[in-house]
This record gives sequence, C-alpha cells and structure tokens, in this order.
Amino acid sequence: MRVLVTGSNGFLGSAVLQDLQAREVDAVGAVRKHQGESRAEEPIQVGYINAQTDWSEALKSVEAVVHCAARVHVMSEDADNALDAFREVNVEGTLNLARSAAAAGAKRFLFISSIKVNGEGTRPGRPFRHDDAPAPEDAYGQSKAEAEAGLLSVARETGLEVVVIRPPLVYGPGVKANFAALMKLAGKNLPLPLGAIRNKRSMVALENLVNLIVTCISHPSAANQAFLVSDDQDVSTTELLMLMTRATGKTPRLLPVPMSWLTLAAAFLDKKAIADRLFGSLQVDISHTKKTLGWVPPISVEQGIQRCFQQGE
Repeated sequence: MRVLVTGSNGFLGSAVLQDLQAREVDAVGAVRKHQGESRAEEPIQVGYINAQTDWSEALKSVEAVVHCAARVHVMSEDADNALDAFREVNVEGTLNLARSAAAAGAKRFLFISSIKVNGEGTRPGRPFRHDDAPAPEDAYGQSKAEAEAGLLSVARETGLEVVVIRPPLVYGPGVKANFAALMKLAGKNLPLPLGAIRNKRSMVALENLVNLIVTCISHPSAANQAFLVSDDQDVSTTELLMLMTRATGKTPRLLPVPMSWLTLAAAFLDKKAIADRLFGSLQVDISHTKKTLGWVPPISVEQGIQRCFQQGE
C-alpha cells in the first residue's frame, strides 16, 4: 500500500511519515514548499493548498491519504478575514484533495480534524462524544466542521472511504505554543499559586495520535467513521504541572490557592482568556474509538510528558 501524508514537514505529519517509513510502508510526503537542504527522499512540493492545487504527481499509485496539512488555529487571528482564509485551505483545499484522490484511485482518506468541531469546553460529567452535533465557536473549528460535512458528500458521490480524527491538544517532543510555555514554567519550578485547580482536560501524546492514525489507514472498521482521541487519562492543570516538574527531576512547589480567588484575580487583571485555558475543562469520550478499533493508547500521560523533556538528551 502506498500512502500520501500531507503536511509532512509539520509537527504531526513528519511524525506520521517517519512512523510509516519505520514500518517499511511505502509512504510519501507532500509539502507546500521545500525547506532547508535537499535530502535523498524529498517530499513532493504541491504549492499553496486550495481548490486549484494540482495533486496529480503526489497521488500516483496512492491507496490512502493522511491529510495533516491545514491552516491552523492562531490566537491572534484577524477576525474580519479569518473564516474565508480558513475555508480556502481547510475546506476547499481538503475537498479538492479528496476528489482528486478518489479520481486517482485512492481507497481511503484520513482527515485530521480538531476537537474544536465539538466546541471549546465541557461541563463536569459531560465529555464530548464522537456523535455530538458540531458546535464550533471560532473560524478554525467552523472550517474543520464544514470540511467534515463536505467529505461525507464526497464519500457518497465517489465511494471514497473517509476517516475523521478529532484530536484535542497534541503534545510531544518539539511541541510549541502554550504547552511549550508551560513546560518552561515547570522547568523553573517557581512557587506558583496553581496547586488547587480541579479542572479536567483531555490531551493526546503525539505517539498515541500517530498510532491511531496508522491503525486507521487499513483497519476495516475505520471506514466512514469519526473518532475522538486522547491519552484516556484526563488531568487537571495542577496535575499537569506536577507531572512536568517531576519529569525534570524536581519536586513541585505549587501553592493551593482556591480557584475562585484565581478567577477573580484574572478578571481584575483582564486575563480572562488565559484563565479559561488554565482553569477550564475539556474532556473527550474515546469509548467509540476503543470499541470500534480495539485500540488503546500505547503510552501514558506520564510517559508522554517525560518524552517531551527527553528531547535532545
């Protein structure tokens, strides 16, 4: 089986391609443009991803596509133009690739979506499920939801088997953004007033997500399904900081300041968005994924965190 991995120079795409090649699967990467020095096995350059992208070279003899490339969520997105910009890449570009793949003879299309299709947060005891009605709250999540709906139409029209995977926060060696900032903070091991946060958040280690993706490439029961994914071990912000600190070999120094005090302080300092990320809950129910595929996450949260800090050692 020949597999095409889009966005193969990205955080997730590169890990998927590397895993497939380690398994001696005939896999090829596709990127918008080449970066750095030339390598023996260059990914295929396809240019900007939109409704006009020519995928003919990349799709030669391909039986399955893992579509990781996307216009990603950015905290400082320009609201006036955000939705159109996201749609151009994440909806029109995705559907063009899917139709091109079906026409080229591919059998299966894996779409890496986002838990933002379900929403931004959950209430206690009410985790997101794979069959919840979409409820995106920003342009990125809306574009992913529209792409999912469009892919269902392509599947009906062409017979292409579509698999949707909606990950929450993905972390692993080389992770950036907020998770990397939290790692840096934990590494300093300063006394912080974050020792009594009782939220619950689902995350997924890069290794676990890659394992699920590889499973879905050929699993007969994955066809035309949507799967939520996590480490199956939800943690609070307090627990996450403790795990990070211990991964550096230090003893956590977190002060048990009541969360209500922290929320008031955040409101007073006009830091509500930061507070929402630190104190809010977002849980996913992966029972459908486990039951349908007979799948369990290969590594634990503790192992995933440790591997983040082991990078470069």
